[in-house]
Amino acid sequence: MYYAELDPSQMTLRDHLARDRTVLANERTLLAYLRTAIGLFAAGGTLMKVFPDNPTLNVLGVVALLLGGMVLFIGLWRFFHVARQMRRLRLPKGKA
Repeated sequence: MYYAELDPSQMTLRDHLARDRTVLANERTLLAYLRTAIGLFAAGGTLMKVFPDNPTLNVLGVVALLLGGMVLFIGLWRFFHVARQMRRLRLPKGKA
């Protein structure tokens, strides 16, 4: 049985807690994406600042910065996508 088929007033405590765990897992996943993006930004900036005369490390730094931006974008997109799906599941049938 899917949550969309349940009337929120008929959901058991276990159902409510499962939904809460899913919301918290989504937030933890977002934080992991953010942590990874910040690490890539820091690594890229450090490579470019510490080794300004080394073109190989400068390119690697730019790649790390670009990857950090991609990870940030993917993490934010995924978080909002899952949150939107969870909101739809909470609405009564016919309201989505």
